Amino acid sequence: MSATKTTPKGRRFGLSLIDRYVLRLTTGPMLACLAVTLVALLLERALRLLDLLSQSSDRFGFVVQLTGQLVPHYFGLALPVAFFVALFIVITKLSDGSEIDALLASGVSLTRLAAPFVGLGVLLAIVSIIVFGYAQPYSRYAYRAVMHAVATAGWNGQLQAGAFVTDENLIMTADQADPQGQRLERLFIRRITPEKREEVITAQSADLHVADDRATVTLILHNGRRILQSATGDFSILQFETFTTKAPLAGSSALLRARGGDERELTLGELAERATSHNSLLPRATVLAELYARLARAIFLPFLPLIAFPLGLAAKRGRRAPGLIFAGVLLLAFQHSLQLGQSLAEAGHVPAFAAIGTPLILFTGFGVWMFVGSRNRPGETPISLFMASVTDGCGRALGALRLKRGASA
Repeated sequence: MSATKTTPKGRRFGLSLIDRYVLRLTTGPMLACLAVTLVALLLERALRLLDLLSQSSDRFGFVVQLTGQLVPHYFGLALPVAFFVALFIVITKLSDGSEIDALLASGVSLTRLAAPFVGLGVLLAIVSIIVFGYAQPYSRYAYRAVMHAVATAGWNGQLQAGAFVTDENLIMTADQADPQGQRLERLFIRRITPEKREEVITAQSADLHVADDRATVTLILHNGRRILQSATGDFSILQFETFTTKAPLAGSSALLRARGGDERELTLGELAERATSHNSLLPRATVLAELYARLARAIFLPFLPLIAFPLGLAAKRGRRAPGLIFAGVLLLAFQHSLQLGQSLAEAGHVPAFAAIGTPLILFTGFGVWMFVGSRNRPGETPISLFMASVTDGCGRALGALRLKRGASA
């Protein structure tokens, strides 16, 4: 007779009922927070790109391409924030409903409760390695390639007030313009003619008309002056009431350099290869700092539940805001400490491993210390007690101020 292996009741893929329950509670808020944060960051950047590319041909097409290439970058930045916010929401919800108290009373330890969250953090760390290590380098290079195409794409035949149209042989600006950018006031043009002669034109007003084939734009200038260099080097001056000239709408020119000129354009595998190569054009310290920083951002994610658990349990006592503020400061401090470590490593002041490893060890060790300190008395850590004392002190100060105002009134 052959023995058949059965899965214990309530388990699927090695996950208990409690594991599936808390993971289901975490997934929704995390995806919602990630989507909201990502959309907000992309919209803000898209508005800045629209303003930057207002004079470019096909500016909306360029903005769509550029915004799409920014998704991996902002996704990587928003992932730890969304994960922590979801952890804080779920832990606070379980604590407010006394579900954590019931589980602890039934013999489930706080470490066992944190296990599925840490497992989710490990999964997100793998996602972070894929995004930061492979997707983002390609998207960063693609973003720069599109920006290069924008810079060489010429002009769309419209001009906004105070803006400059710059080309290889043309500079043009106007003090005022209508909303369509085709009726201009106080126009200035400097260009080099096909005969390599300098031409400067100023006009009180001008009208722009784009050709049907969108290859040229016709400028009808009114009440102005034209200064043209002759073949002998002399300059002739022409006063006019109406003057018509044309300017080309150039297409994009040379392609961007090959990928890999910047360490942020290299994948994790390429960084590791460059770090051991003696023929790399990039400094070894710069390559190692970039490699370690990407790995550190991923390694930090499984330790976020160890920080979120004590803060979320302390929030049951009505102190949610201090916990979220403290977590936000902690995430910002970790991000900026990695950037500082990279700068120190690139400058040669500190070895790359020490520059990146030191903040990683400090912040992960801090998370372990907070979690271990809260296992005996959940929700009570030195940090939560300090925040509680600060909150109580601020409350007493505000209460005394209100009494003083009431007495004076």
